[in-house]
Amino acid sequence: MPATVLVVEDDALISAMIVSSLLDEGFAVRVADSAGDALRHLDDSIDILFTDINLSGTVDGVALAREVRRRRPDLPVVYASGSTVSSDLGPLVSMSVFLSKPYDPRQVCALLRRLTSVRH
Repeated sequence: MPATVLVVEDDALISAMIVSSLLDEGFAVRVADSAGDALRHLDDSIDILFTDINLSGTVDGVALAREVRRRRPDLPVVYASGSTVSSDLGPLVSMSVFLSKPYDPRQVCALLRRLTSVRH
């Protein structure tokens, strides 16, 4: 059974690019365009959260990751941002990785494969 990635990205072009790459690499994917939408998709079938930091709406990716960590303490989290650096964010949740945009989708797939290989 393939690992399931919850992709949270409010930019439709970026979302389409990373989702296409993940599907091509054999991942199962769920997509959300906001933190609220992401929380509705969060269940035990999700193996990893891949979230943009700067999301539209009142809850950003950092706050989303904190809520996800509260609900799923074991879930790996990958943050991505093109306008924020990790040192500006303060402490990130445990078991997390920060990626700067633009990122190479192949490298993202390799990272997610490594992070989910322990679980599968």
